[in-house]
Amino acid sequence: MSNLDRQATPSVCGGRGFVVAEPVRELLAPRHVRLGESTEVRRLLPNLGRRMVGAWAFVDHYGPDDIADEPGMQVPPHPHMGLQTVSWLHEGEVLHRDSLGSLQTVRPRELGLMTSGRAISHSEESPREHARLLHGAQLWVALPEAHRNVEPHFQHHADLPVVTAPGLAATVILGELDGAVSPGTAYTPIVGADITLSAGAETRLPLDPDFEYAVLSMSGEAEVDGVPVLPGSMLYLGCGRTELPLRGVSDAGLMLLGGEPFEEELVMFWNFIARSGEEIAQARKDWEEGSRFGEVRGYDGARLSAPELPATPLKPRGRVR
Repeated sequence: MSNLDRQATPSVCGGRGFVVAEPVRELLAPRHVRLGESTEVRRLLPNLGRRMVGAWAFVDHYGPDDIADEPGMQVPPHPHMGLQTVSWLHEGEVLHRDSLGSLQTVRPRELGLMTSGRAISHSEESPREHARLLHGAQLWVALPEAHRNVEPHFQHHADLPVVTAPGLAATVILGELDGAVSPGTAYTPIVGADITLSAGAETRLPLDPDFEYAVLSMSGEAEVDGVPVLPGSMLYLGCGRTELPLRGVSDAGLMLLGGEPFEEELVMFWNFIARSGEEIAQARKDWEEGSRFGEVRGYDGARLSAPELPATPLKPRGRVR
């Protein structure tokens, strides 16, 4: 999924200055963003007060939307570099195409994982014949210096490990949770898990105290460490936790996101993650000139053009408030 904001501004993220080294309960409100004609997303990361959670650098939650008489998701070809995209659905289907020639329909509880590495382009759309409802999340993972220029590739995993407890099932999307390891390729110590809670269930999920964590509410109502979390909001939890109390007020769907704090300072602009403004400017130029990022074939429509760069230089500047 793309950041379609035509007034895109740079976001400085990463580095220890953004990390809370102790357990906290920081409820993040979303920013509402239009994505094409019929989809509105709730953007949780980057957020005014919170830029990253581990290597997780971008989180959009969308739906459930009734698209029976709508085109649904329509995201034209656009570029990425320096990151992985994670596509995760609760309802509906998304057709992925990319400049490597990949063509894959991603369905609910299946992992669509695209590693951009040095450069890739892709499109995402609801199939012409699609289900009535569309509901899911799109997330980005920042790649560390050692792997940010890796060869681009796409992975699709329909069979993912599940951690269970009374009233709880947690599908491990990326990384490791309670000994269960996702088959998706990860480049930093990380975890992403989709959690279903039954109404009335009370349980504790084991965590790594060296990770920072957040929980995104997808559906229903739950309490996370005693804090009510409603759909479309995210609770940042900080570091230093060995377990997380969860309670289902109703049947609920959550996403657990976590990882070791990301040490490197980054610059994120539009659909690029880099280390300097010069890298961003070069990537934009390469996309506009049609080089480096390849071509997505089969999408019925024009590709996206890049927004204008800001007049001020882009560079990491430490903590941004």
